[in-house]
Amino acid sequence: MNIETVRNDTQNCKDKIFVNTAGSSLMPSPVVTSIIDYLKEEERIGGYKLRDIRSAEISEFYQQAAQLVNCSPRNIAFAHDATDAFTKALSSIDFKSGDCIITTDDDYVSNHINFISLSRRFGVRILRCKNLKNGDLDIDHFEQLIKKQKPKLVTVTHIPTNSGLIQDVRSIGNICASNEVIYLVDACQSVGQIPVDVQDIKCDFLNATGRKFLRGPRGTGFLYVSDRMLQQQSAPLFIDLHGAKWTHEDQYQIIDDASRFEMWEKPYGLVVGLKEAFKYANGIGIENIQKYNKTIINRLRTNLSENALIRMYDRGSQTCNILTFQKEGCSLQEITDKLDKHRVYYSVTSKEGALLDFIKKDIDWAIRLSPHYFNTIEEMDKISEILE
Repeated sequence: MNIETVRNDTQNCKDKIFVNTAGSSLMPSPVVTSIIDYLKEEERIGGYKLRDIRSAEISEFYQQAAQLVNCSPRNIAFAHDATDAFTKALSSIDFKSGDCIITTDDDYVSNHINFISLSRRFGVRILRCKNLKNGDLDIDHFEQLIKKQKPKLVTVTHIPTNSGLIQDVRSIGNICASNEVIYLVDACQSVGQIPVDVQDIKCDFLNATGRKFLRGPRGTGFLYVSDRMLQQQSAPLFIDLHGAKWTHEDQYQIIDDASRFEMWEKPYGLVVGLKEAFKYANGIGIENIQKYNKTIINRLRTNLSENALIRMYDRGSQTCNILTFQKEGCSLQEITDKLDKHRVYYSVTSKEGALLDFIKKDIDWAIRLSPHYFNTIEEMDKISEILE
């Protein structure tokens, strides 16, 4: 990976220190150019005609996404965001009163809200796996829960939005596969920064967003649907003419592939943009991205660990390019003022977005830094100097 090429492709990364990729990253120039060119052409000839002309390019969206997560293009559906993909997967499961979902304390906040909604509306029971003292999932407890409760669904967020923890989705997948339990993985913070292989994870569904570590446009994402789910005729509760054919007055036939999870109407300019983001990441190689990312986040963590007043909150035996912290004796306002002054772009994660995790940590907020492969070692040192 050539860092100078990457930074030149990221035209607006040099006048600031951008470490908010876990929120919404900076897009590479090829992504932006593809979106603008598509919209200009759509302005000229109209959306229907352009969709027909660019059909081969649009189809490449599915090929590039499949290459990234190791599946067939037929297993990929476009989604408007990670939660859109997640809820479509949820809606395909025929929940009944008394059914059980097993999840974790570290799932994404919108997922927890969806679980509560299912509990209120259908009487679905929600159980959560215990964590070990170091923050990892207690895999033995997870297996015990699955064997005892016989859940309708197991769902785990690969990397929570509120910390750098990487959850052991592979071990959970092996347990789910051996017990024939439907397994949904939220990979909104992992796809694009570390290798994600759906065959290795053995998941039935996997959802992701475009705007974060994939460096695609906002309003985009995708859903992976396994062959097992497709063969079982799994389909979202609400489906339109894109996902099914109206065959008789009171009957329809669902499409054979994962496009049954899509709606007919799509923002094709953004679809093309996300395709370019896939292509950009695939061109560099996700293993190269991961290797470089480890270098910069290790530098930042090491630097901050040498500051006695900095407390970092990222637990677990495996962590990634999300770092959360507070500084003793400094208010949230004081820290954000200092970072803003030096043009450091970051996020603040609040208790409302990570209720269970922040209750355990006894905090109400944390600064979240999320560097990516267009950042430099020098920028990590500069952040450390600012916080010092």
